[in-house]
Amino acid sequence: MPNFKPITLGIISFVLFGISSSVAYFGLTSTEVLTLTLDHPAFRDNRIPEVSRTFSPSKLCEMMKLYRKQKKMCRRGRGTAHALMEAIRTSVLECQYQFQDERWNCSLEEPYRQNMLKKGFKETSFLYAVSSASLVHSFARGCRSGQIDRCTCDESKHLNNVEAWKWGGCGDNIKFALKFTRRFLRRAKRRGKDVTARVNQHNSRVGIKVVKSHVKTKCKCHGVSGTCTVKTCWRQLAPFHEIGQVLKRKYEKAYQVDTNTNNANGKFSLFKRKDETITDPKNSTPKTVDMVFIEPSPSFCSKSSYSIGTTGRECNKNNTCHSLCCGRGYNVMTRKKFERCQCQVVWCCKFDCNMCLIDQEVYTCK
Repeated sequence: MPNFKPITLGIISFVLFGISSSVAYFGLTSTEVLTLTLDHPAFRDNRIPEVSRTFSPSKLCEMMKLYRKQKKMCRRGRGTAHALMEAIRTSVLECQYQFQDERWNCSLEEPYRQNMLKKGFKETSFLYAVSSASLVHSFARGCRSGQIDRCTCDESKHLNNVEAWKWGGCGDNIKFALKFTRRFLRRAKRRGKDVTARVNQHNSRVGIKVVKSHVKTKCKCHGVSGTCTVKTCWRQLAPFHEIGQVLKRKYEKAYQVDTNTNNANGKFSLFKRKDETITDPKNSTPKTVDMVFIEPSPSFCSKSSYSIGTTGRECNKNNTCHSLCCGRGYNVMTRKKFERCQCQVVWCCKFDCNMCLIDQEVYTCK
């Protein structure tokens, strides 16, 4: 077998949907990162199923940097390793999409990644939440598709799964996915050892709860002339892009927290840092659905220990340039681009177009 170059993934690197090669932390193993051999055409071309055919499940689990007990779970059953990889991919793409117009655009190249993970920024909180959410989502869908041999369609007792199979109403197995995700996260070391670990665990649970709360029951009627002689129902997860939007809103409303130690038992709890918006002591404890962070984020405007800054980033003149460029202004250049033009309607709904070379203005931050 050829020697493929290992890429730190935690992180996984992709060039997809016009997004530049980037990395995003997949927070399943505390402060450790997942590593995977990615210099393979199947990864570069987004052919994840081909990876499962190229490498054995045991090899895939070895390629990911997991704790011993997590690796044992990865090897157990067909499809588990593939579902883990799909969860990583999903979290990466969603993070990049949600932050594409932000100063921090979900780019965590070294050495910035390690420095970010040592801090309790809002961005780190989002990464933990989106990671656990994608894990639940990937395994629930994997059960439905038959990819994972340890589970089947939705196992809810109040739903007629036999009829659901018959009529094509196979539901996402949220029950199995939740159980697997919680066990998988519990297998990570350093659980609850310090404030950062406690905050990371809290935000991981936020991601799980968001997926769980966005499950809908879908039903389909079957019968002659549209009558509902037979009705089959199944549970279905929301699209992950919808989950990402909810998590982004929680990120924007995240609370900064401090810790309060109980002198009697030595345990500590989280509470919202006091400000003018918190007047009732009963509201000082963050809810289980609130995203929390420990310290304010840097501006990410200039190159620092946490990011490369925004110099050279492309922006929209009428929308994002002011924010992304941090008041430094922007450069304007022109580049050639082929675009469909001179289109004519051909018999109802078809269009016949030429390709024209046009000048396009591009704006980049100074």
